[in-house]
Amino acid sequence: MNKKVEVQNLGVKDYKETWDYQEELFKSTLDLKIKNRREELDIPTRNYLLFVEHPHVYTLGKSGDAKNLLISEAELKSKNATFYKINRGGDITYHGPGQLVGYPILDLDNFFTDIHKYLRFLEEAIILTLGEYGLKTERSPGETGVWLDVGTPFARKICAMGVRASRWVTMHGFALNVNADLGYFDNIIPCGIKGKAVTSLNVELGRKEVNLEEVQEKILKHLAHLFKAEFVY
Repeated sequence: MNKKVEVQNLGVKDYKETWDYQEELFKSTLDLKIKNRREELDIPTRNYLLFVEHPHVYTLGKSGDAKNLLISEAELKSKNATFYKINRGGDITYHGPGQLVGYPILDLDNFFTDIHKYLRFLEEAIILTLGEYGLKTERSPGETGVWLDVGTPFARKICAMGVRASRWVTMHGFALNVNADLGYFDNIIPCGIKGKAVTSLNVELGRKEVNLEEVQEKILKHLAHLFKAEFVY
């Protein structure tokens, strides 16, 4: 089992370009797994974690409702935003500058074959990271992601998650609001959940800006511990 994960920092990159790149890595891993099985080989599969910031974009998961996008195509253009229907789970979400997006393309056969556990580990890494900033975050029953003040009128989401998996290979991932422009969330019903607010790390800390690289390193540290993996650049 290969427990090494190759970390790639993509910087600011167009959503569709990044999605295509994810698909390329995802397919190459699937193809190798199929080849191994057919030819009775044992070639190790590779694992990746892509970190990226996207220009303003809204994405709708395969189980989502397009009505949760509250603005027209013309209004999207006026806000320099794009919209894609994509092949992950979940409903609608927003990505944009100041948001740290992580796309793990992992062969879970290298770690454990349990999608529920996989999602919980992603959430736990974010919860532990935010704990280092003094924030008490948690899961909300039945709602994937990471939240503050669950069960109160002030419940707000700080990290969204949505994944796809085939033959235990994952893609898509998590989006943590670090220095996000929260105004863009007003144009959607985030994750299809009405009446719940969204927040960002810099807002919760009362800071103008939080260092994204610092947050990224903390996430990597916790993922390495949880997955018992080695993350390498």
